[in-house]
Amino acid sequence: MHAWNPFQKRPAPATSGESRFAAPLASITDVGDGISPWMTLVNAVRPSRPHRTGEASTALASIAAELAGHPEAHAVLRTALARLFVEHKQVSLYVTSGMLPQRGFFSEMARRASHRLLPDVVDTGYLKDLLAVIFHRKGDELWVDAVADETWATLFRAVLGGDAHKEILGDTLPVAVSEMLEALRMLSYHISSIGLDPELVRVDPQLEEVESPFLAQNAEVVEYLHAYRAWWSNPATPLESEAHLGVMLDQCKEVLQRVRRRATRCGTSLTLTLTLERLQQHLERIHELLGLLRELHQSRAIAPLLPQAVALFKRLVRAECRKNRLSDYWSTNVGLLSRRMTESAGKTGEKYITTSRREYFAMLGSAALGGGIIAFMSAFKLVLAAQHLAPLTEALCFCLNYGIGFALIHVLGGTVATKQPAMTANAIAASIEETRGKSRDLDNLADVVVRTLRSQFAAILGNLGLSIPVAILLSLAFWHLGGGPFIDTVKADALLADASPFSGAPFFAAVAGVCLFLSGLIAAYYDNLAAYNRIPERLAQLRWPRRLFGEARMQRFAAYVENNLGALAGNFFFGFLLGGATAIGMLFGLPLDIRHIAFSAAYVGYAVAAHNFVLPLTAVAITVAGILLIGLVNLLVSFTLALYVAMRSRGITFAQGHVLSALVFRRLFTRPLEFIFPPRVEPPTPTSPPKNTGAPDSGSSSGVDR
Repeated sequence: MHAWNPFQKRPAPATSGESRFAAPLASITDVGDGISPWMTLVNAVRPSRPHRTGEASTALASIAAELAGHPEAHAVLRTALARLFVEHKQVSLYVTSGMLPQRGFFSEMARRASHRLLPDVVDTGYLKDLLAVIFHRKGDELWVDAVADETWATLFRAVLGGDAHKEILGDTLPVAVSEMLEALRMLSYHISSIGLDPELVRVDPQLEEVESPFLAQNAEVVEYLHAYRAWWSNPATPLESEAHLGVMLDQCKEVLQRVRRRATRCGTSLTLTLTLERLQQHLERIHELLGLLRELHQSRAIAPLLPQAVALFKRLVRAECRKNRLSDYWSTNVGLLSRRMTESAGKTGEKYITTSRREYFAMLGSAALGGGIIAFMSAFKLVLAAQHLAPLTEALCFCLNYGIGFALIHVLGGTVATKQPAMTANAIAASIEETRGKSRDLDNLADVVVRTLRSQFAAILGNLGLSIPVAILLSLAFWHLGGGPFIDTVKADALLADASPFSGAPFFAAVAGVCLFLSGLIAAYYDNLAAYNRIPERLAQLRWPRRLFGEARMQRFAAYVENNLGALAGNFFFGFLLGGATAIGMLFGLPLDIRHIAFSAAYVGYAVAAHNFVLPLTAVAITVAGILLIGLVNLLVSFTLALYVAMRSRGITFAQGHVLSALVFRRLFTRPLEFIFPPRVEPPTPTSPPKNTGAPDSGSSSGVDR
């Protein structure tokens, strides 16, 4: 009996005129424990590097072609394949591999971390553990998945030999089929259990009012299993329950989609998100097993099963190879929750992509209002800095200045230009998801991009157009009322140096871009929190405020909280992120600071006034270039991060990015004015966001506004 060796080396190169697979095939002479032949075969096929998938494809095809010339190896592999499904338990492989666990997020993270250091005991009595034994090298799942399904199917046909895979199976139920039926029963029980979860009932109360399809499907599965066993013994027995089972599973999928849609409105939690994902995984696995059983019912032979069996085999190998990967579990869970958090931001982003001239000028006006308030916030920041307070006190004052100022901008209906990318990125991601990679929709998507850039230009123009003049007017007013300059020339020179592109401004602008991105996620989190915990409804039912302010005012206040809690929280915490960056740098001894285009422009206004509007032309040019660079970095960093998270959370990729870029640049050269000013008439497109009806909805500065 051969003992499997996970460190077995690749076979030596074949001699001239001999296939390099002749030696490993010749070494397969004894079934042994039933695992060794497959270990030898996989070691011969495994490429030198996981990404060299062509080597694996060539090796598999060559072995399949040469197997007939090695009758002893062929007989051993055929016997070993049969023993895999006869002597090893398979239910756990179908029921648990690739499924999210029932344990909590942190418990599962701790389990994976500990098992990376001290792996599980391998029990070769389970087919699930055998996959991990045979495909034990890091990256095995990559080449297994990359090899074409037909190549794998050709190998299995060669192992079965001749027409053996086409033979009609006997009246005795095979062990492999019996294990699949038992796995189907277990999956059905799991679905029934998940369907009773209180989180699902909270989101969809109809599950209590009518018979839940998650419970009804179990009765159909039990009936189907009984009928399938009876049919196998007597092929004349009809299998009518399959149609009823399909209907119940379709109803389960419909309820799942309904719960997901409602969760976007009434809020979600990590528990609910994981529960819905586990439910979908179980439904998909039942669908896969039913597909295999359906093919057996139609042909009662192995040949028709191979395409579906190979697809399932690949998924199971990947699941077993990556079952202890911390990164996989983390990215899966964060991606699931991020989608829920970014969907509301995506809807909000549609409001900030202007279409008509009326919307364009409304955006320009709200951005001007935001720029004016930022000029006052900059003045308060300079006054606070001149007080030379204790470091912690100064940091808290800066944070409150920024936080209260941004919240005020939101309340008054202003716009901060750099806050837009976190919203528009999600809207663009939604448009990309709608196109599904169809080339004919790329023109419409290019329209969305052009409108987004044009709206961003209007917001920047409005911010800068008022922040600099208001800063200058405040300086002049202080001069006339106070009898001296608002800041001295030394401070003015320092402010101009801070805006220079040759200083650390680009890096500090990137830090501000990260803060912008994080504020968008914070806003989305609080919007979801308000919906999930039903905060507006709970506020509206408080008795003492209703008696004090009246029923109508409390209803309006509750509605305002529902639509703006996330926006207010995002703006307030964005202020703390900006104000606390420098304090964190001081605490850890790091040269950390922030640069924001609107604040930098306002500071330049104060500096110009301090120099009596007399500056060298080179200094003016360098300062203008620095402000534009700061704005560009702010936008690029926040937009890139937001778009990446939005696309990843939606599970989409965009291979046509270069085509879309070419379309946008073509528009830039043929119709450049459309990037800064909307045409007189612009028809709506199917994939573009719906038109808004005016100015952004009293929360233009927020990453999320419902």
